[in-house]
Amino acid sequence: METHFPNISEAQGQLARDRVMADLRALANDAEALLHSTAEDAGDKAKEMRARLAAAIERAKATYEQVQERAVASAKVAAKQADETIRAHPYESIAVAFGIGLLLGAVLRRK
Repeated sequence: METHFPNISEAQGQLARDRVMADLRALANDAEALLHSTAEDAGDKAKEMRARLAAAIERAKATYEQVQERAVASAKVAAKQADETIRAHPYESIAVAFGIGLLLGAVLRRK
C-alpha cells in the first residue's frame, strides 16, 4: 500500500509564508496610498521623499516576489526529498512516526 500526500509537508510553512506575504502586501499598499495622498504637496522635500518612497516600494515588491519564489522552490525540494526518503524506507518511517507519536503522547499526558 502506497500513499502520497504532496501538500502535507508544505502546509504549515505555507501558512506562515502567506501571513508574512499578506503583511508585506498590506504594507506596500499602505505606502502607495500615503504616496498618492501626498501627491498634491508641492514642496521640494516632499517630492524627494515621494520619489524615495516610490523606489523603496518597488524594491520591496521585487524582493517580495523573489522571496516568495525561493520559498516555494525550497518547499518543493524539501517535500520531494521527504517523499523520496519515506518511499525508500517505508517501515523505518513508520517506526520513527510511531516513536515520535509515543513521545508526544507521553509529554502531553503529563501536563
